Amino acid sequence: MSTTTTGAPVRPRGTTASHPPAGRRRRRREQQWPAYVFLSPWMIGAVVLTLVPMAVSLYLSFTDYNLFDPPHWVGLRNYTEMLTEDPRYWRSVGTTLLYVVIAVPLKLAFALAVAMLLKNLGRGRAFYRSAFYAPSLLGASMSIALVWRALFNDGGSVPHVLDAVGIHAGGWIGDPHLAVYVVVLLTVWQFGAPMVIFLAGLQQISPELYEAAALDGAGRWRQFVSVTVPMLSPVVFFNLVLEMIQSFQVFTPAFAISGGDGGPADSTLFYTLYLYERGFTASHMGYAAAMAWLLLIAVGVITLILFRTSRSWVFYADEEGR
Repeated sequence: MSTTTTGAPVRPRGTTASHPPAGRRRRRREQQWPAYVFLSPWMIGAVVLTLVPMAVSLYLSFTDYNLFDPPHWVGLRNYTEMLTEDPRYWRSVGTTLLYVVIAVPLKLAFALAVAMLLKNLGRGRAFYRSAFYAPSLLGASMSIALVWRALFNDGGSVPHVLDAVGIHAGGWIGDPHLAVYVVVLLTVWQFGAPMVIFLAGLQQISPELYEAAALDGAGRWRQFVSVTVPMLSPVVFFNLVLEMIQSFQVFTPAFAISGGDGGPADSTLFYTLYLYERGFTASHMGYAAAMAWLLLIAVGVITLILFRTSRSWVFYADEEGR
C-alpha cells in the first residue's frame, strides 16, 4: 500500500473504507461455508418439519378437509362458525382460561416457596432438589395422569381421606365443579422445573442486600417484599411466560382424566382436547387447523402483553444506574 507525502496510507484503486477488497470478501465467504454446512441439518429440519407444516396448516384452516377427500376451499367459514355458531368452542376457551388463571399462579407460588426453603437448607439440598424435580419429568406422561384419575375417582384414595376428616365430596372426576381442579392439582404437583430456576435465581442475590435490610430494621417479610421479589423479578417473569405458554397447550392430563370426551358436562373440555376431538374424532381437520391458528394468535398476544407490562414490575440489576 502506497503512502502520500504526509504519511497517510493510500487505499488501492476500486476500494472504499466500508467495502473490503473483492479478494478479502471471497476469502471471508470461503471461511464461512463450513458453518453453513454444519447448520444445514437444523435449517433443513426447520423448513421441512416446522415452516412447511405451518404453511400447510394455515392453508387447511381455510378449507373443509376430512383427511380422506381433497381439501375444499371455504374461506373464512371455519373461523366464523367457530366464533359465532359453536358453543362448545367457547366452553373450551372458558375452561382453559380458568385453568391457566388458577394453575399458573399456584404452581409458581409453590415453586418459589419450596425454592426458598431449599436455599437455606444445608445438608441434603441436592437430594431434595432432585426429588422435587422428578414430578416435572414424569407428570406429563399418560401413566401418571391415569394414576391421578384413579386417586380422585369414586372409591379412590383422595375421597376416602377426605371422608375420614369429615369432608364428603365424593369422587372429583364425576363432579362437574371439581373435575377441572384435578388437572390443576396435577399441574401444581409438577412444580419442580420452575423451582430449580427460582433456586438458581435466589442463589444469585447478594447476601449484602439482606444484611443492609436487616440493619434498617426490616423483618423477614419486609426483606422478601423489598429485596427478594425485586431482585428475582426477571426469573419470575421468565417462569410466568414459560408456564403460561405451556398451560394453554395442556392436553394429556385432560384427555386421561376426562376419558377423552371433556366430561363431565364439558367441565374438562380444554382447548387442545376440543381441537383433537374436532380434528381426529370428527375428521374436521380444517376446523381444527383454524382452532390451532387462533390459539397461536391468542398466546402470542398474551405473551406480547406480558412483555409490555413487564417494564413496570421487572427489575434488572444492570439498569440500576441508568
